[in-house]
Amino acid sequence: MLSVAEIMTAQPYTLGPDDSLLDAASLMREHHVRHVPILSNDGNVVGVVSHRDVLAASDSRLVHEDLQASGKENYVALSSVMTSPVQAVSEDAELKAVAGFLRKQRLGCLPVTRDGQLVGIVTDSDFLEVAIVLMEQLEMSEPEEDF
Repeated sequence: MLSVAEIMTAQPYTLGPDDSLLDAASLMREHHVRHVPILSNDGNVVGVVSHRDVLAASDSRLVHEDLQASGKENYVALSSVMTSPVQAVSEDAELKAVAGFLRKQRLGCLPVTRDGQLVGIVTDSDFLEVAIVLMEQLEMSEPEEDF
């Protein structure tokens, strides 16, 4: 049985609920990630912010430029845009079951926890990587046809 631990991203980038939307956008852009777990001060997962959340909550470019010109702060706390409460999964959970759960719930990611603490994140992209590897293995095992 394959487990989540075999495909998850260990030690994902995280932010806190008081960090800003700008912090999340910068982190996502810099590290090429689409999901960021949000941790409380004691390290518990309290939410998740996705790239889609950031885009939906962002002001238009013109409004943002107007705020900068007027000297006003454009601060939006992640606590106001994060998905919460958040579903999490154990690192020893079976991959097939987790894939079905992600699909059924229409989720892009699940934080991975051990004893209540974040140890990783598993995303829909991780499952695409598994699918690609399996397809490559299937192609390699198929007999070549002579024409």
